Amino acid sequence: MDICSNVLGFSRFLSPSAVRASAYRRPIFARSSSSTQEPTLTTSISLNNRNGFSGKAEADVVVIGSGIGGLCCAGLLARYGQDVLVLESHDLPGGAAHSFEIKGYKFDSGPSLFSGFQSRGPQANPLAQVLDALGESLPCVNYDSWMVYIPEGEFLSRIGPTEFFKDLETYASPNAVQEWQKLLETILPLSAAAMALPPLSIRGNWGVLSTAAARYAPSLLKSFIQMGPQGILGSTKLLRPFSEIIDSLELNDPFIRNWLDLLAFLLAGVKTNGILSAEMIYMFAEWYKPGSCLEYPLHGSGAVVNALVQGLQKFGGRISLGSHVQNIIVENDRAVGVKLKSGQFIRAKKAVVSNASMWDTLALLPESVVPKSYRDGVNAMPQCESFMHLHLGFDAEGIREDLGIHHIVVNDWDRGVDADQNVVLISVPSVLSPDLAPPGKHVLHAYTPGTEPYTLWEGLDRRSSEYKNLKAQRSEVMWRAVERALGPGFKREKCEVKLVGSPLTHQRFLRRNRGTYGPAIEAGKATFPGHSTPIPQLYCCGDSTFPGIGVPAVAASGAIVANSLVSTSQHSQLLDAIGI
Repeated sequence: MDICSNVLGFSRFLSPSAVRASAYRRPIFARSSSSTQEPTLTTSISLNNRNGFSGKAEADVVVIGSGIGGLCCAGLLARYGQDVLVLESHDLPGGAAHSFEIKGYKFDSGPSLFSGFQSRGPQANPLAQVLDALGESLPCVNYDSWMVYIPEGEFLSRIGPTEFFKDLETYASPNAVQEWQKLLETILPLSAAAMALPPLSIRGNWGVLSTAAARYAPSLLKSFIQMGPQGILGSTKLLRPFSEIIDSLELNDPFIRNWLDLLAFLLAGVKTNGILSAEMIYMFAEWYKPGSCLEYPLHGSGAVVNALVQGLQKFGGRISLGSHVQNIIVENDRAVGVKLKSGQFIRAKKAVVSNASMWDTLALLPESVVPKSYRDGVNAMPQCESFMHLHLGFDAEGIREDLGIHHIVVNDWDRGVDADQNVVLISVPSVLSPDLAPPGKHVLHAYTPGTEPYTLWEGLDRRSSEYKNLKAQRSEVMWRAVERALGPGFKREKCEVKLVGSPLTHQRFLRRNRGTYGPAIEAGKATFPGHSTPIPQLYCCGDSTFPGIGVPAVAASGAIVANSLVSTSQHSQLLDAIGI
């Protein structure tokens, strides 16, 4: 299945929804050891099996993990008529995107900056395409801005073709507007190539020549004709680091370069010298065009998970919570099922799909069946760092009425946006979806985005005073950012819910190796792995696979695996059914 990354690398889409899947990327939680109240599931879907597996102990395909990638894969397989079973270790579905409730406050544990849910057609967000295929809609609130707090000052940043010019005139050099205009004029024409193939058309075998290449050849050709010779030449840079485009245009304004580093880091956890140009160009095409908007799902990010689970169940798919997979069973050199912690064996007649990270998937396999080269490759893969999290529930009295949902705080440009304790992201979703908090209250999630070193926490006893003191110390930067964003009306001592999460929390509740955000793969140096493994009938999806980190990317990875497990005719019929 590595054909995906080798042949179709230029379509490594990470639409703006990735900014919350990346930049506003994925955080954590489920239940906090610092709270005496048990979180409850904020969903209306049917989840009868929340305390362990029961039912038929076999399926065509067994999916390990109910993250966005796993649910997209399972939902599409059910839509294709496959008997699919999702096994989730947690008692809540959604992985890093799950939501939880404490004292009437409903918290997002992960993604909170989205866009593209209402889009349809070939260039739609991959997650929107999956939801469309499952016949699920997702009511959203539209907005177009977030607050930015940087060393130069603070401002309300709006998306759209001209709004950012005002910020440049205030905070950048006299040449900044001209440099930004030159950047837009160069990269926006390339967006047609960056968005040429619908994510749902891709599969991990040579059937892609039918479902993607041949099917969309006319639109691809039209895109290249519209770009002209200069644009075609520029499109060769789509798989190169975005910094190469910046350097070729001689963009020297420090504010612009810092801003682009921030956007890249929010999208993919790397700066402009590590992100694919295609990802940045896709984002620019979505954010800096007329009529652009961001979207927040009514009822929180848990509504996204609910919609995927509903779609799965609608087509006969099953999900079992509290069902911890202890081992992937390999017989005659093929993955044939899984063994649960309870000891029960569940047979997979066609395939096992792991939505766990590459490191955690490796740990589920018997050492004897894994080729040394594959094991060494996984163990040598560099990792992104982890997170600090702050979840708060508080009274809205004294908080300004025009409070926005999103706030980004950068303390020091010179340290770099990827430095620990330097960038804090804040989401207050109750300003757009008031039902997430009790009347007259707000719910807030702040976090350091994949920059918290796991080594500071490694080996600590979570019950020890050393651990508690380190949590207090390392969370202070988030408290200060929240106080800056919310103003003098906010008092931390008046919060009704205070939850602090560390890399150990991330590791524990999301079962993420070392609490990592995912592979630290830089453009131009390596590519994300494909979805097949050396073990026949074992596949992987999620942020350890192509196309990478971020909500749209993991949704696409799940779709690619599902498409690859059915015939090209079934795949083509699905594309026809949803009009792409």
